[in-house]
Amino acid sequence: MHITASAVSLNVADPSASAAFLIEHFGFVEQMSADGFISLDRPDAGLTIIYLRTGLSTFKPERIAGAAGQGLLVVFVVDDIDTEYERVRQEGVPIVTPIETEPWGERYFQTVDPNGIIIQLVQWV
Repeated sequence: MHITASAVSLNVADPSASAAFLIEHFGFVEQMSADGFISLDRPDAGLTIIYLRTGLSTFKPERIAGAAGQGLLVVFVVDDIDTEYERVRQEGVPIVTPIETEPWGERYFQTVDPNGIIIQLVQWV
């Protein structure tokens, strides 16, 4: 098997709000969109993020078509966590967990997008 790309697809009530959040504060770019669907990319992230509006009839399997969010972390590893923390804080991004450092060397903070998706930035120290 040869994987050529990676993506995560998240069901949210308002895909446009979540997409705008990643575009404005984390430098993602819209690659394509349609009614209830927005695909975002950032070349250095190695991951496409797709937002789907909850309730789309095209979502399969139907039995798991609920909203994403609870227990989900979208994590981006960065080079300078302190600089990123100050940047997003100054931009007015809601911080749900201020910078913490775990005993195993994970230094991180968490924000939340308009649909309740937790975005975590991490630096390994």
